[in-house]
Amino acid sequence: MTSILHCGDEERGTLWRDIFAREMPEVDFRCWPDLGDAKEIRFLVAWTLTPELIASLPNLEVLFSIGAGVDQLDLSLVPPHVRVVRMIEPGITVTMAQYIVMAALALHRDLPFYLAEQRAGRWTQRDVLLCSERTVGFLGLGELARASIQALRPLSFNLLGWSRCGADIEGVETYAGPDGLDPFLARCEILVCLLPLTEETRGILCRKLFDRLPHGAAIINAARGGHLIAEDLCAALDEGQLSAAFLDVASPEPLPQGHPFYSHPAIFLTPHIAGVTRRETAVHSLIANLRRVLAGEEPDGEVDRARGY
Repeated sequence: MTSILHCGDEERGTLWRDIFAREMPEVDFRCWPDLGDAKEIRFLVAWTLTPELIASLPNLEVLFSIGAGVDQLDLSLVPPHVRVVRMIEPGITVTMAQYIVMAALALHRDLPFYLAEQRAGRWTQRDVLLCSERTVGFLGLGELARASIQALRPLSFNLLGWSRCGADIEGVETYAGPDGLDPFLARCEILVCLLPLTEETRGILCRKLFDRLPHGAAIINAARGGHLIAEDLCAALDEGQLSAAFLDVASPEPLPQGHPFYSHPAIFLTPHIAGVTRRETAVHSLIANLRRVLAGEEPDGEVDRARGY
């Protein structure tokens, strides 16, 4: 019998084991640390890895990430022949798109300014712009960015996108590669980061990038905390180059008590809840992908380990 091992939240593992028993009984679903005969385990689903975990699975063929990304996994521990597949699941996509719409509208309608005025006891009005008078740009044009763009499109924002290799998206003016980054940034009044975290993108949200945005621009980071240089963000906000920031991710997570993000008046901080892997639906995506692999087909979301995403 084919065996898959779940390593992570115990409650999720119990739920998924019961669903597998009903919907894919030909697969033996096991929960760490109850491996049984570890040589029978061909598949692993996990959020993070340890050397001990990988060493215990000599016949591992595919590693399924519980999250939409894989940067939290130390892939240096994983033998080169093991395929790595990230989670593609409706719950992640829908909740991320909703979060980006919420954040973009809050920034567009000057919510940070009005909250600051409220706390100061002031009744201050600003001119109201239409969405069609505001430009939102996306760093990264993967599945989550495309879903967010689709959700924003009915609001009539001017939509831009940048990626390393370029993309063709209806209704979006796109830029590509190093030569396209500066002209893209120069037009972004609200910048959304949904890049994968790689050695090339780590620290990309830094003072050099902020200075290339229009004065008073705002940012949304719902990708990874490693994309952002915290000190540079606070300086750009304090000096007025940036007006506000919505942050759903940080480095480290959780942030330590006393970190400036908690109290900064221009930062909206949420605890990594923008795109959520929902237990009840993610398991069905896992089952569908496992069926593809067992049938000799390509799984959705397979990672190019050379690129890191």
